[in-house]
Amino acid sequence: MTTQDTELLYLPSDLQKDLLPQHVAVIMDGNGRWAKRQGLPRIMGHKRGVDALKDLLRCCQDWGIKALTAYAFSTENWKRPQEEVEFLMSLFQRVLRQELREMVEENVQIQFVGNLEALPTALQAEISYSMAETKNNQSIKFTVATNYGGRQEILQACRAIAHKVQDGILKPEDISEELFASHLYTAGIADPDLLIRTSGEMRLSNFLLWQMAYGEIYITDTLWPDFDRREFHRALCAYQQRERRFGKV
Repeated sequence: MTTQDTELLYLPSDLQKDLLPQHVAVIMDGNGRWAKRQGLPRIMGHKRGVDALKDLLRCCQDWGIKALTAYAFSTENWKRPQEEVEFLMSLFQRVLRQELREMVEENVQIQFVGNLEALPTALQAEISYSMAETKNNQSIKFTVATNYGGRQEILQACRAIAHKVQDGILKPEDISEELFASHLYTAGIADPDLLIRTSGEMRLSNFLLWQMAYGEIYITDTLWPDFDRREFHRALCAYQQRERRFGKV
């Protein structure tokens, strides 16, 4: 480990603790391109991507950021080659099983959001177990968006509220932003302050469409497996230079 690596174990001196985002979300893009550049199969990019996510989670803990949400698998990702999808499902399950004890010891609360019922049965069981085992942990809230789509999330919330109106449980005038948010997959999770997208793509890709109404967005050309603490430091520096007005003057 270099001297610079050692220094980044602690909050860098040029970052103001009281101006840090409390909740960071990441679109982890570029695993396949990273593998191609290395002359490796795409699955090796996904494996390296897991390592990058683990280090970012640990970095958030070290630097005092209270929540991290990662876009792990979108509803559109089912369209990828079957071999790659099957590998990702088995990778999720294997990583959960291997890392659960450490997450418990490090006081990490893990939560999954998305249409989880469409996932393989064995993975659903692993998810349920990991969530139950860490539900009381308070060091950091780690949310993994799996089989997640922002439009689908909004549609299911609309349907749930419409049924309640139809059944006489709610009146149309009772519907507020707060009530609507309580019917989203992310109910109970604060909206992200900062969304980081790697690989240079300039779009949300159906991620947290409601929740990102006033979140700051940071784009880097760095591919996800190469996203490290130095890159995260750059993202946080850029974030702290912005003025968040939330629509006000």
